[in-house]
Amino acid sequence: MAKKKIKKSFFERFSAKVSAATGSTPAFLSALALVIVWAATGPIFKYSESWQLVINTGTTIITFLMVFLIQKSQNKDSLAIQLKLNELIASSDLSSNRLVDVEDLSEDEMKTIRKYYERLSDLTAKDNDMNVSHSLEAAEARNDQKKLSRSKRSEKKPS
Repeated sequence: MAKKKIKKSFFERFSAKVSAATGSTPAFLSALALVIVWAATGPIFKYSESWQLVINTGTTIITFLMVFLIQKSQNKDSLAIQLKLNELIASSDLSSNRLVDVEDLSEDEMKTIRKYYERLSDLTAKDNDMNVSHSLEAAEARNDQKKLSRSKRSEKKPS
């Protein structure tokens, strides 16, 4: 099956290329060399304010622009990860679809869901098998069933 080529916007292509280039070893070495050359020229310019202003201005401008490029890349990566996770959740018969698009919930709603999974973890830990339950309801039912079985067994034991 041939991969369909999707046309990306200019900024998307540009930011991907710049992010890849600036995250490379040659880019780091070039920046390091630039700082070393700048530092070495300090005595020539008598460590003047203009000499200091060159590095300060340059790094400020580069940092300002890189923030937007990095954020663009992170937003795209985050969206891709969320879509992949949503696909995994939606495709599994054992998973709860409650978490599809969880990133759209408020922080308080996410904390509520976290408490749900902490409780699920506690219930599952009682089963001594992390693979046994996949929902809070199933874990609670299994836990209740075990309690009932234990109480029936203890009633049958002669004193």
